[in-house]
Amino acid sequence: MTRMRTLGLTLGLAAALTAGTAFSQPAKPQYGGSLEVGTVYVTLSALSWDPQDWNWKLNHDTGQFYEHLFAADLSKAKRNGGPHAFYADAWLPSDAIRGELAESWAWKQDPLRIEIQLRKGVMFPEKPGVMASRELTAEDVVFSYNRLANSPKKIPEYFDHVEKVEATGKHTVVFQFKVFNAEWDYRFGWGYYSTITPKEVADAGATNWKNVNGTGPFMLSDFVQGNSNTYSRNPIYWDKEKIGGEEFKLPFVDKLVYRTIRDEATQHAALRTGKLDILENIRWSAVEQLKKSAPHLQWSRWLSMSGQFVALRVDTKPFDDIRVRRALNLAINKKEIAEAYYGGNAELFAYPMHIDYHGYYEPLSAMPDSIKELYAYNPQKARKLLDEAGVPKGYSFKVQFCSCNPDHVDLVPLLAAYLEQVGVKIELQPMEYGAFLSAMTSKTNAPGYLMNNGHTNPTTSIRKSFIKGQVWNPSQYSDPAYDAKMAEVYRTPDEEKRKVMIREMTREILDKAPYIWLPTPYIYTAWWPWVKNYNGELRAGAVRPGPIYARIWVDQEMKKRMGF
Repeated sequence: MTRMRTLGLTLGLAAALTAGTAFSQPAKPQYGGSLEVGTVYVTLSALSWDPQDWNWKLNHDTGQFYEHLFAADLSKAKRNGGPHAFYADAWLPSDAIRGELAESWAWKQDPLRIEIQLRKGVMFPEKPGVMASRELTAEDVVFSYNRLANSPKKIPEYFDHVEKVEATGKHTVVFQFKVFNAEWDYRFGWGYYSTITPKEVADAGATNWKNVNGTGPFMLSDFVQGNSNTYSRNPIYWDKEKIGGEEFKLPFVDKLVYRTIRDEATQHAALRTGKLDILENIRWSAVEQLKKSAPHLQWSRWLSMSGQFVALRVDTKPFDDIRVRRALNLAINKKEIAEAYYGGNAELFAYPMHIDYHGYYEPLSAMPDSIKELYAYNPQKARKLLDEAGVPKGYSFKVQFCSCNPDHVDLVPLLAAYLEQVGVKIELQPMEYGAFLSAMTSKTNAPGYLMNNGHTNPTTSIRKSFIKGQVWNPSQYSDPAYDAKMAEVYRTPDEEKRKVMIREMTREILDKAPYIWLPTPYIYTAWWPWVKNYNGELRAGAVRPGPIYARIWVDQEMKKRMGF
């Protein structure tokens, strides 16, 4: 920053502070301007634009233009006096869901079905060369569901509870069930694989970003791989935001830009200099320096919704032996990692159930001694178990990790040092994200696989990670009895009963130790005070921030007064 720029910033801040109310939220929203965001996934470019690819990150990049039947009820955010922070990757409590494209819905019996009434007058904007502007209809929902259900890339059994989906009127969709599924709303309503995509886009080629088009608040206007996603305001968007008793048409900003920035120092510099309005993913180690260099930043701190672990392939020797898996857990000083490596900014135990999953989560103190033992450092017992299992000193195995994750790049040598103390060596294999993800999805991942995995929601956290054949099961864990328990959870309508069942299943899988369980770090989000109608919310569905950004406005005058 130049000396003149620094002086201007100082004077601007002084004027703003003298004004007294300069940092308060204006009485009415302001339209226009752009919002520049370093998102939770700031190091990752878009992986796909086509919902049929069943890519986990799709909603993050397409949720600005592809809408869903349901979304988070952001009126219940903490900034509005509500109970919810809305930072979970894919967890909407039952009292925090609103209809997005769905105006109303009702359960019916004989056969078991849910009838959904769509909002009328919701329009797709014109997309030259792809489609004319037209109204959303029930046929769009049926088409979108069938296209997802028939994809060869779909998650096994994901829609097996659905008998059929049909349009019984222009704005009426009926989902008929084979059996009840406790995740029905998440699966086809607001989850990872719930987008409503018009047939015209699929016909034109949904993998090409230039063809995409939806009913959402923004339209994708530019995409540069590894650099940015740019979204422009949809002038015919249907939704409104009520502020101070008055309704305002959404979105407020004219342009939304995701910046893809691999280097941490560059991310922080972009935030400090106002090139980013929001940076959503900041490691604890950078926070104090940022607070000193940019004291007017606003902050939130949240426990990562991605558990981390080293998955051990239980279908390969010696990891088919539970003694070996338990030994490697005992060899890692997890408390030291939480306290020293993360500076106390981590929870020793928060996966596979997240602390926020009230009723599903049990603290470590409530767990049986055999589980508590896995979080206690005991290298002597670790070596004893390895000897009993016939694992010689000097045994080596490969551990893959993503070079896109700065935290893991720093953490993995520490894990190697701990294991070496009990006579186990690991061969480290850093990988670019595409190859790293492909190794797991194709089940060709190494015997050791260091990753972050979203908690998602209480039931999915167990299902996707430990049920046979699931995509996100890097340990290749397989137990027919455990699979049967999961199926029973989904058939149980009573949530209180499901909570008991999930707590029991969590205890069981922790004890079996298919992973080296690692601490869960806290993450920080920072934003400048000119970013209004925002308090650190991150997701309004499954990794979908679009509805949040649509409700943010930028106080242009404040930004100028602050020298930016």
